Amino acid sequence: MKREADKLVSIAVLTAKAGMRERLRHELLTLVEPTRQEPGNLDYVLFELRDEPGTFYMREAFVSQAALDAHCATDYFQAFANQADELLAEPLRLIFMEEVDQ
Repeated sequence: MKREADKLVSIAVLTAKAGMRERLRHELLTLVEPTRQEPGNLDYVLFELRDEPGTFYMREAFVSQAALDAHCATDYFQAFANQADELLAEPLRLIFMEEVDQ
């Protein structure tokens, strides 16, 4: 069993280029279900800021760095990554967090 300390929890911040909000939303949604099926995934939920349409947050949790690396290597994530320059106003920002209450 994996130690809780190995778990990686993060928020990915993705901001759409002008005119790309709906396309970015669609592409992010295509990642949700297959990612949730990955054996190392614990959580993968997409949010959009109410006050900033086109700014998306993906709450992610993986059992380990290896599981996150495996996610990043999947065909569907790579397909998304290959479109990032076209879709994103700025590079994807990944914010790692430590869980305080367990």
